[in-house]
Amino acid sequence: MYESGVRRPGIMAALLGELKDPIEAICAKATAEAGLVSPANYNCPGQLVISGEEAGVDRAMALAKESGVKRAIKLNVSGAFHSALMETALDGLSEAVANTTFNNPKFPVYANVNAEPVTLADRARQLLLQQLTRPVRWSDEITAMAARVPDALYVEMGPGSVLTGLVKKIAPALKTMSCGTVAEVNQLLEKAA
Repeated sequence: MYESGVRRPGIMAALLGELKDPIEAICAKATAEAGLVSPANYNCPGQLVISGEEAGVDRAMALAKESGVKRAIKLNVSGAFHSALMETALDGLSEAVANTTFNNPKFPVYANVNAEPVTLADRARQLLLQQLTRPVRWSDEITAMAARVPDALYVEMGPGSVLTGLVKKIAPALKTMSCGTVAEVNQLLEKAA
């Protein structure tokens, strides 16, 4: 059983495939039976990430397989991100956020916590702190952005194309582009010209 306030190392795992049962119910059952675990990332249809204590994650992986997930893979991470186990970092992050100047954004920034556009600096501060212990709602974010700006070019900045692939699974009609190499930067500049 999970004991509140007991610090234990945490892990994360990816669940690939469709579930018959809601991930929240699976995590609640695994928490009651083995240890704290919760949804951490709603990446796209058929791809979720869970986070928590190792025993809880292990139990949730087994329950997810019983519920139809094709693969459950432990991730090589240094903590149980986007879970209650991150509460120990909240004081440090709160202090850093309090000592940082925030301005209202010039355009809406979608928050991972609630998938809603943020236009006020004070609201951004609050949501940034919540993001530490709450799941990333990537699928909902992309759906919300696609409804607002369906004709935009969605650009993934940096190496790789993981997010571009997730966007295509969520909203296949969106125009996407990865931009992590010199050639891709040049392509983006040509498109923007």
